[in-house]
Amino acid sequence: MASNFAVDRWISILDHYHLKMHRFSKRQHIVFFTGAGISVESGLNTFNREDKEFIYLASTDALYNDTQRCLDFLNKLRKQMSEAEPNEAHRMIAELEKDYEVTVITQNVDDLHERAGSSHVIHIHGEFSKVCSMDDRTTCVKEYPMDVPIKIGDKADDGSQLWPYIVMFGENVVTDAAEYISRADIFVVIGTSLNVYPAAGFINYAHPEVPKFVIDPGNMEQCTQLGYTHLKTTATEGMKMLLEALKKL
Repeated sequence: MASNFAVDRWISILDHYHLKMHRFSKRQHIVFFTGAGISVESGLNTFNREDKEFIYLASTDALYNDTQRCLDFLNKLRKQMSEAEPNEAHRMIAELEKDYEVTVITQNVDDLHERAGSSHVIHIHGEFSKVCSMDDRTTCVKEYPMDVPIKIGDKADDGSQLWPYIVMFGENVVTDAAEYISRADIFVVIGTSLNVYPAAGFINYAHPEVPKFVIDPGNMEQCTQLGYTHLKTTATEGMKMLLEALKKL
């Protein structure tokens, strides 16, 4: 009987072979992981961890103990996002669907990827373009215009207070994003500082053999240490550089 080492070795060889064969198939799978930095060029601010008021008003503490103020704050953000337009980086990602299978995993709660034309977007922190039940925010989910304020007394389908469909600070993120990243033929990180978990750990799920890129003007040492190519610039300029790099793969 083969040793466990020999079995593991053959499994590793087969995995590597299947990965190589898949990478040379007609439509490769590109997975993008985007953060607030991709929406800066659309006029939306990046998340500031030092802004204590922001963190409080977007927390479960404010949700249950300061509900009116919390809702006013979220309605303001919803309106800002309704007025923003997709930028060139969003559109270039969407255009790649002509030649690739594209999955966008985003930390952002705006809908700019969708409005740019991306057809497969996973929002790990929820979506401001939807509402849900305040009592159980996994239920009664439906589309709702971002430019229409949600008021105290507005009811979800279960009779509870209507609430924006987003993950608040203090809540767990439940997502299958890591599974998509682990199966990517090409993985690209754009505009995220990777300071918030569990999202910060996603860069570790990309297969070591696939091309990996990070687009961000900041210092992304945590990515470069894992073999990522760092395009140290804005989202739009970085996407232009990425398109050129993809032609050479």
